[in-house]
Amino acid sequence: MTPSGRDRAPRLSRRETLLFEAGIKLGGVFHQYLGIPVSDRTAASLARAIEAAVGLQPFVRRVTVGIHPKRGGPLGRGRFAYRYLTPEMLDVSVQLVDGRTAVEARLQHRPDLRYTLMKVVRMDDPGRSPGGRSRTTRPLRTPSGRRRNRPRG
Repeated sequence: MTPSGRDRAPRLSRRETLLFEAGIKLGGVFHQYLGIPVSDRTAASLARAIEAAVGLQPFVRRVTVGIHPKRGGPLGRGRFAYRYLTPEMLDVSVQLVDGRTAVEARLQHRPDLRYTLMKVVRMDDPGRSPGGRSRTTRPLRTPSGRRRNRPRG
């Protein structure tokens, strides 16, 4: 404890911060939206609403949500002809940027594991590499194809 009686938080690198934030955003989608009613007719609008909500958060450059209702359980009948959103239906990708550091992460169901996993797809961190040299990778791009190195906000 510090003399003021408060614990000091460790100082995280931009890379560590973006990796943490990617996990928070994907975990939030997974845990906040499962169980919501969804059908073929409403899946696209639900996906856009989730994208818009996640897109408001810090460091988000791009978020894409795919919802595949046919991957769900039994379909009701008549006016109850919908399913509940399940992990198997989700395919979510987030791209986060802070300065020149960028992270892309994905939430996707793995049928071979019968499990939905989150994974880091790519990191662009020019100031860090295993050998201490500056690492150059293909920069993440906006949907229009332009490079973007600043977080929204």
